Amino acid sequence: MTHLAGLAEPTDSPILHAAIAMADKIRVAGDEIEQGRCLPERIAHAMKDAGIFGMAMPRAWGGPELDPMTQFRVIEALAMADGSVGWCAMINCDSGYVTSFLDQDVGRKMYSDIFVATAASATPAGEARRVPGGYRVSGRFPFASGSQHCEWIWLGCGVAEDDAPRMAANGVPETRQCFLKLSQCKILDTWYTTGLRGTGSNDILVEDVFVDETHSFSFQDKGLVKRAGPLYAFPLLFIAKASAPALGIARHAIDALIDMATRKTARRYMIGDSLEPPKMLRDDVYVQEAVGKAEIMLTAARACQFEVMGGVWASLTRGEEPTPMQMARFMSTAAHVIGTCVEVVQLVCKAAGGMAVYQKGPFDRCLRDIMTMNQHVVATLRTYEVAGRLLLGLEPLRFLL
Repeated sequence: MTHLAGLAEPTDSPILHAAIAMADKIRVAGDEIEQGRCLPERIAHAMKDAGIFGMAMPRAWGGPELDPMTQFRVIEALAMADGSVGWCAMINCDSGYVTSFLDQDVGRKMYSDIFVATAASATPAGEARRVPGGYRVSGRFPFASGSQHCEWIWLGCGVAEDDAPRMAANGVPETRQCFLKLSQCKILDTWYTTGLRGTGSNDILVEDVFVDETHSFSFQDKGLVKRAGPLYAFPLLFIAKASAPALGIARHAIDALIDMATRKTARRYMIGDSLEPPKMLRDDVYVQEAVGKAEIMLTAARACQFEVMGGVWASLTRGEEPTPMQMARFMSTAAHVIGTCVEVVQLVCKAAGGMAVYQKGPFDRCLRDIMTMNQHVVATLRTYEVAGRLLLGLEPLRFLL
């Protein structure tokens, strides 16, 4: 069963109930989120107190260890209120996943408070120079969403040794993900964007900071996962939630059009020598068609998200690895879902007419946010190539992480 967006059953997680209950508070802060280009402190604190940033933390540590589908619903509900809030929730709960790649005693000590937010810049943009006991990390790391309210950040680096890139046996550059405290980094004020302005996805500057070996991991390691349980068995599962904010934004756009169409009178046209009779916007056939088409497009995209990720989750709970077919669908789902949500929001904005161009209205914000989200690497068109190679039995194509 796929639950309706923005609604919770009595038996659902308290975190989902709390996320839905925050909607009005988040909407009131909408202009502040946009103008401040980050989440207001009170919103970030409320998200932390609700357990949102720690929703993937393990039960063994006292965490909720929410299943992926519930996580999607939490993020979607927040994005229905504000796209930037939904995006930060999606990124800043990665700690529950990536701490499964650390020695568990070390990770638990790092996260004495399991509900703090964690930022990420996973693409290996920096350098981790090998030194006794760990690495000296330097570099400039882009797109660190929500870093202003985070305690930790994990940063992707290429490994260097003896002033040269270190290569694995197969000739591929070695990479390392390093955990740093935000207090060890400098946040550069670079996030001047069209959409998702409130995510504060600034660049991070790190200058020769020592990171202990135990505070790092590599996606290239065969023994990467160090925690039991289906939520942690598949190292890339944290990517599954990437398209959930798009579902929330598209839902918000459709709901806004329906609301406007029931309150606003339609433009009247001449039919021959006569003027059309007065009517509401919802009485215009093109609006009816736009709402109907947008709704079924979003329904299909949402069903795809839950069907594909639900299938992967079912395999993991049985102790099985995802099949090649499941992996192909997994890798291309975000691009498809986000791309479809772009089409939904564009259709809604077209139907809304001139009212969609005002910054104060919901349509402009939804359009800018969804178009910015569509530029993220998880939505790149190359993910279809990744999926196609898997389906055709060719050597897999993977991102360098």
